[in-house]
Amino acid sequence: MTATNDHRPRTLFLSAALHAFTHVYQVALIPLYLLIRDDLDLDGVGKATSLVTVMMISYFLPSYLAGVLADKFSKKNLLSIGLAVNGLGFIGLAHAGDYYAALGFVILAGLGGSLFHPAATSLIARLYPESTGRAIGLLGIGAGVGFLIGPIYSGWRAEMLEPMIGPSAWRKPVFELGLAGLIMAVIFNRYASDSKLQEHVQPKPEVKAPMFPTTALWMFFIAAAVFFGLRDFTGFGMGSLTSLYLQKAHYFDTKLTGSTLSIIFLAASLSNLVFGRVNNRLRWTAFVLVVAGVLVCITPFFPAEWIFAPLFVYGFFFMGTYPMIEAVLMESVPDSVRGRVFGVFITIGGGLGSLAPWILGEWVKNLGDPAIGNPTLFYPLYGLLTVTVLLSLIGLPCLNAIRKREQEEMLHHPPPTGEPAKTN
Repeated sequence: MTATNDHRPRTLFLSAALHAFTHVYQVALIPLYLLIRDDLDLDGVGKATSLVTVMMISYFLPSYLAGVLADKFSKKNLLSIGLAVNGLGFIGLAHAGDYYAALGFVILAGLGGSLFHPAATSLIARLYPESTGRAIGLLGIGAGVGFLIGPIYSGWRAEMLEPMIGPSAWRKPVFELGLAGLIMAVIFNRYASDSKLQEHVQPKPEVKAPMFPTTALWMFFIAAAVFFGLRDFTGFGMGSLTSLYLQKAHYFDTKLTGSTLSIIFLAASLSNLVFGRVNNRLRWTAFVLVVAGVLVCITPFFPAEWIFAPLFVYGFFFMGTYPMIEAVLMESVPDSVRGRVFGVFITIGGGLGSLAPWILGEWVKNLGDPAIGNPTLFYPLYGLLTVTVLLSLIGLPCLNAIRKREQEEMLHHPPPTGEPAKTN
């Protein structure tokens, strides 16, 4: 390995660490819903779950702008700033005096987090053009670690402190996670690098390349983003719904709820590594989505003491779809537009998926007292999530059409930046 490329594994590792923090923040509040409801004196659990929905909407809606910034400015600096703002949002949330202040701080956290995926995914695709899927799979390990740590840590710390300080126990882990994010942002900015090019190499003249050269490609792209948004609806919904299901139907405490939810993501690191290496990614994605749908459907039928089993298998297969889809998307478009393409993709898909915690929280709220100790009332909700994940299969032929048409277009009209057309 030359000196030019020495930084690539280090940058990939640090990016995976940032990925972990990004997703820690997305799931840390999930075991804390009931404590937040009581501490902020909310009129139902729906308002507590809406904090996650608002944070996720704030996370996904600015993604196109984040992609524009990622295509134009230093990805390393954008990633550092994003994590710092995300952490500051959580520090502020830990001190929020009422629901509206909490809303403001989760919006701030979401805006900071929005910078991660467009910048990190395009950065890693640039650093590893010869093994994009594998590198994105390794990057995805960070997501699994973050999803695992978030609910375990917040649930454990809140359960430890609740006997001493009551419902406000949720604030301590939120503050600590925010502070850790600030520290990690400084470390990343110091040791990560932007590209495999030497700093003294003169950059090429900037050319404003279109994201997609034809209307047909745009239509396929929008359709793919919408249908994979249904996948994200299931992904976000499973965490929130299972949290409420375990606490209301099976009387789990905060600590046990957090540790049980983490089972979903325990296998995610392994699945990102495994599925990031496969060749026929679209076919494998279809397979894992079907398996994930089956696991969603049968989860509430398991006894509470065995529910970790379907959650573990679901997490392994469901989370494996992300590196495969992201690799196909990144390999299908030129480097000069990857940030914008991925930004629009997750704005649409993630924005749709982020509605799940609020919708499911309101549904559970409307179930009322009969939901307490009654698992059967939750069956229709798991059925809804089964339908949405299976409907996401429609996005696969749309994504395949993008890949084929974009490759044909680039063969006939090479990108103006001079980068080679992709044929893989």
